[in-house]
Amino acid sequence: MNKTSRLATLLATVAVAAPLAVAAGVANLWPGSTAGAPSPPLIGAPIQLSKNLANFDDLDFRVYSTQQWQDVHLSHSDDVIVHWPDGTITQGLARHIEDMKWMFSFAPDTKIEEHPVRFGTNDAEWTAVTSFLEGTFTQPMVDWTGKVTPPTGKHFRIPMVTLGHWNSDGLMNEEFLFWDNREFHNELGID
Repeated sequence: MNKTSRLATLLATVAVAAPLAVAAGVANLWPGSTAGAPSPPLIGAPIQLSKNLANFDDLDFRVYSTQQWQDVHLSHSDDVIVHWPDGTITQGLARHIEDMKWMFSFAPDTKIEEHPVRFGTNDAEWTAVTSFLEGTFTQPMVDWTGKVTPPTGKHFRIPMVTLGHWNSDGLMNEEFLFWDNREFHNELGID
């Protein structure tokens, strides 16, 4: 199975299997995680998969949410490729860090505090994690063209999914970020 078909299969699994597992009462096989708590054990999961998911928890809850940019290298390769929800594809750790910092430029309280669904493949190459990106639009937003959007003071909380491809060193070398940009703009109070 090639990389594209594996990604499509994993994304379909996130969309279909996770809600069915919760409805069937088997969600405890892939427990969610929250900021400030240790990553829950994954009974029967490969050790490297558990490590990758714990690494991702640390990335979102500590590194991203508290802007510890010097530690992004603990979860991402230097040549990471990132696929953003608007279709932009970037390459390189330095660029990814600058893009992440941009979110804090207009919403300094941006954070991720929970991963309700988190799982991956047995070979530990892929992880899928759901979360909620939240913050408050309190500072002017300057986009890549230089356009400035004044702050609205509105709080946002948008669901998102991150699919990560991990290398043999336990670092993400490709990341796919999914959220609804229209909903994000609606919650920010902009069009």
